[in-house]
Amino acid sequence: MTMENTLSSLPVGLEGRPVFELRGVSKTYKRRNVHALEKIDLRLTEGSFWAVIGSSGCGKSTLLKIMTGLLSPSEGSVMLSGKPVTGPRRDIGMMFQQPTLFPWRTAVENVVLPIEIRDGKKAALEKHKDAKALLDLVGLKGFEQVYPNELSGGMAQRVAICRMLITEPAVLLLDEPFSALDELSRDFMDMELQRICKERNATTFLVTHSIPEAVILSDMVSVMSPRPGRIAATVTIDLPRPRTLEMMTEPRFAAYVKQIRELLDKGAFL
Repeated sequence: MTMENTLSSLPVGLEGRPVFELRGVSKTYKRRNVHALEKIDLRLTEGSFWAVIGSSGCGKSTLLKIMTGLLSPSEGSVMLSGKPVTGPRRDIGMMFQQPTLFPWRTAVENVVLPIEIRDGKKAALEKHKDAKALLDLVGLKGFEQVYPNELSGGMAQRVAICRMLITEPAVLLLDEPFSALDELSRDFMDMELQRICKERNATTFLVTHSIPEAVILSDMVSVMSPRPGRIAATVTIDLPRPRTLEMMTEPRFAAYVKQIRELLDKGAFL
């Protein structure tokens, strides 16, 4: 099968309103003399789903921290909705590998925690209705008052998704959010994530080590080179939506996985 026009060296994203724009972003840790990132250019458009994949130590997590505002780039600019990202922002939602729920708080109390931290307990209480609606959205209706130790790993991650969404962020940044789950649970959560992103028209950026996960979820998959991390190639995933797990058995899906695997094996041409 030929896959024309699926590869570009300078990813600019899909057609639509730009939401996240990175221009010439580089990062050097001077104390350790580590050049982590070099000249990263990205443009995420509204409602798009972008994944980045690369070997351990290539700078994926550093890139994500810069996008969240937790780290400053050594060079270049990061813009979200036309404004520079100079620190943590309310319109950025972040989800990590572990759900990190507070064990003494119920599911709904964990969901409204960002509101409580930001605006106080009264504001958090006023958001309980919205939190319950989100828990219903991810299939946890009836679990609002359940504590984390009574939840499975997948259920806990769904609570974490709700906690990320409660602040209505403009963009979702995901750092291997389902890597700790078993394969069946991970597949289910990938489909849940796709459904939620579609319903909310969320602009999403995913860091992952899983090529199949990147392909089944994404519109674009960027391959990062070994350190210093660069976007060496970007593959456009032209598969119909909504995606299904059955697609993972199709030749076209396998061809995308093979293409990305070859880019990684070759060091993405570098």
